[in-house]
Amino acid sequence: MSTLAAARAWLAQDPDPVTRDELSSLIEAAENGDPAASADLDDRFATRLAFGTAGLRGRLGAGSNRMNRVLVSQAAAGFAGYLAEQAASGETPTVVIGYDGRRNSDVFARDSAELFAGAGLRAVLLPRMLPTPVLAFAVRHLGAAAGVMVTASHNPPDDNGYKVYLGGADEGAQIVSPADAEIAAHIQRVADAGDIGVLPRSEAYEVADESLIDAYIAATATVAPAPAGAAGMPWVYTAMHGVGYETLARILEVAGYPLPTVVDAQIEPDGRFPTVAFPNPEEPGAMDLAYEAARASGAEFILANDPDADRLAVAIPDASADGGWRRLTGNEVGLLLGWRAARTAAAKHPGASLACSLVSSPGLAAVAEAHGLDFHATLTGFKWISRAPGLVFGFEEALGYLVNPETVRDKDGVSAAVAMLGMIAAAREEGRTVADLLAQFQDEFGCFASGQVSIRVDDVSIIGRIMAALRAAPPTTFGDVAVDRIDDLLTGVDGFPPGDVLRLWLVDGSRVIVRPSGTEPKLKAYLDVRGDSASDADARLAALDAATRTIIDAARG
Repeated sequence: MSTLAAARAWLAQDPDPVTRDELSSLIEAAENGDPAASADLDDRFATRLAFGTAGLRGRLGAGSNRMNRVLVSQAAAGFAGYLAEQAASGETPTVVIGYDGRRNSDVFARDSAELFAGAGLRAVLLPRMLPTPVLAFAVRHLGAAAGVMVTASHNPPDDNGYKVYLGGADEGAQIVSPADAEIAAHIQRVADAGDIGVLPRSEAYEVADESLIDAYIAATATVAPAPAGAAGMPWVYTAMHGVGYETLARILEVAGYPLPTVVDAQIEPDGRFPTVAFPNPEEPGAMDLAYEAARASGAEFILANDPDADRLAVAIPDASADGGWRRLTGNEVGLLLGWRAARTAAAKHPGASLACSLVSSPGLAAVAEAHGLDFHATLTGFKWISRAPGLVFGFEEALGYLVNPETVRDKDGVSAAVAMLGMIAAAREEGRTVADLLAQFQDEFGCFASGQVSIRVDDVSIIGRIMAALRAAPPTTFGDVAVDRIDDLLTGVDGFPPGDVLRLWLVDGSRVIVRPSGTEPKLKAYLDVRGDSASDADARLAALDAATRTIIDAARG
């Protein structure tokens, strides 16, 4: 089928007037010989957004290579078919649907609820925009067969996505293989049929009762009830234009923490994300307004969620940093929270384990060893971390933390915020700060330093070319430090499922891991060193960063 024919067929079934107008204009321009319009149509219809273990994620717009009501309807109908196929005889699967504050999230969620109900499933729609962790909680709390969260998390403003969870034996975790391929096959069959207008729909879906959100709030408040040191504790919070604050504020009240000074310009959900280029606390400039609020209010620390509140950032005063504030790395926060979990688990949970993704700091293994706990390194993503046996805590360096696995089997920036508040308040009782906790960690476990080289591209094929070049001619040194060995996870290493990951070990014990991002058009290189002191670790990391950038630039050509 030609691109124009595919575009016309898509237009005929599109129920959305916005994307219909968008596509109609492109078709007309292409028919009139406009090369830019033809190229745009080619990009929109040359392929489909692939459904995988991360679900769907992409730019909003008309076409099979965009997020829109046609694509989401195909996904919902296909997923419904998969769930019906998996259900025991006579069983009616329950699916719970949540959504955040991004553009069209509510529309995609209602479309999904109607299609699930039309397919004969019990569909339960969350009552309003809520954090992703509430949806993950709801899957377990309701005993649902599955859950869908409409979100693109911290992606750029024009993106949206469709994240899938499974209940039952999966305990509300994100999907993994082979479920992803089986669901994708069902979706493809719906797409091949060619008209979403004939799919059965029903408005007989349920809207979840407020008691569901109350249950999440009560469970999360127990993560760390406020100690005495929380009294009068001044801090700043930003929701990054997302949905985190309403839920967090209610938890703070139940747990006994003082409310923060909020970043007013970022506290309400706004899918345009007007004050940030990328709504991700890791991105340069994203925390600037929070730093301003902290300086003005005399705050002791800052907590930030990303837009769907499944990630957490922490910042502390630092005289050596520009503006006097420094955001902790995800590894620093993860090691502190892992240390907290280990102290509790060692006494109460024999056989407990700590887990992190293979690109996260090896410092967590040192914590586990010191406390007699098991340790597991997994592929990136909480779909893997959450499945570690005996898990009491898991994290990945991209600001994701799983602190309450009995409640949520996914990263949860809200419960992580409560855990961090408890840790900070307890230290505060002793006259200590977050910086003091970091120094104590180094004294007990060693000086670990981590960094990241992130290359964002417009053309994702560049990432493939870089990975191919690194495999064809792997580096033998990083600066003055020789490479000891290389693990190529495409071939399967240490029991990991095959993945597009290169892990390079250097003779001084440093480590470099290179992989494509699973959610954004980026190539990422993760750097880890261990030094004799903090300054030694920082110097080693700086040298490794410079060498890594040189090697990637050469591979890019």
